[in-house]
Amino acid sequence: MTLARSCTFAVMTLGLLSGCASAPPDKSASSYTNQELNEQLVMATAWMQSAAEYQALSYQAFNVARDRLDRALEYHKAGDKPLAIIVDADETIIDNSAFEAYLVGKDTAYSDELWQRWMESRQAQAMPGAVDFLNYADQKGVAVYYITNRDHVGWQATHDTLAVLGFSQLSPSRLLLKTDDSDKQARRDQALAEHKVVLLMGDSLADFRSAYDSDSASGRRQAAQSDQALFGRRFILLPNPIYGAWEGALYEGDWSLTPEQKSVARKAALRAWTPPNTLP
Repeated sequence: MTLARSCTFAVMTLGLLSGCASAPPDKSASSYTNQELNEQLVMATAWMQSAAEYQALSYQAFNVARDRLDRALEYHKAGDKPLAIIVDADETIIDNSAFEAYLVGKDTAYSDELWQRWMESRQAQAMPGAVDFLNYADQKGVAVYYITNRDHVGWQATHDTLAVLGFSQLSPSRLLLKTDDSDKQARRDQALAEHKVVLLMGDSLADFRSAYDSDSASGRRQAAQSDQALFGRRFILLPNPIYGAWEGALYEGDWSLTPEQKSVARKAALRAWTPPNTLP
């Protein structure tokens, strides 16, 4: 999944954050800063960069993917469509957590310009197990499609980053960035037209199907429940606690909220324990 936080979602209902539907909140009145909001990145980013558990989850995802691919290869017959895998890029096969770590301590928010500078730096690292798995697929004659919502202007930087890290099959027909639509289905259809897609890998559920392109947190959970039999079989999900569509759903799609409003929305989503026999 790309770091680009789409601003085309529906506007968030004002009552969620203000507690009052009579008037919109004053977005200029708060002194709460992006620097304060960015402090909320610390634990998740530290976990991604330091925890052996995060490393192990990545290895686990690619081990499962290899097992599923081997099974598909075993049942593949002459005359069948050739096999393919679809993978997202950011936080699926490459790690951009250094970008989030950069924001900590700064009164700076994500922007397209800042993300473009990160892409051009070509400093993303490979996710543990990703290069070995995709090179294994390549050796087995399986097509690899990289479908990412990085803007197409970053195609060359993305290509160079992946090539240096050791990924293969990076032709323009296989490395598909966003042009004018963040919905990936049209690009998935390109792969499906010529191949039997046996695995999709991503860090966001929208990497699997468009039903997950929703501003409703409850709707996304319901869709995941309906797809439960596909996870670990056809859909392989990588963990990403630092950004994504799940965050946008907390804001009902309104990324223009102030830092304070975002903080309030995040905390409003928490289900807290209330100890018995204590004061509120």
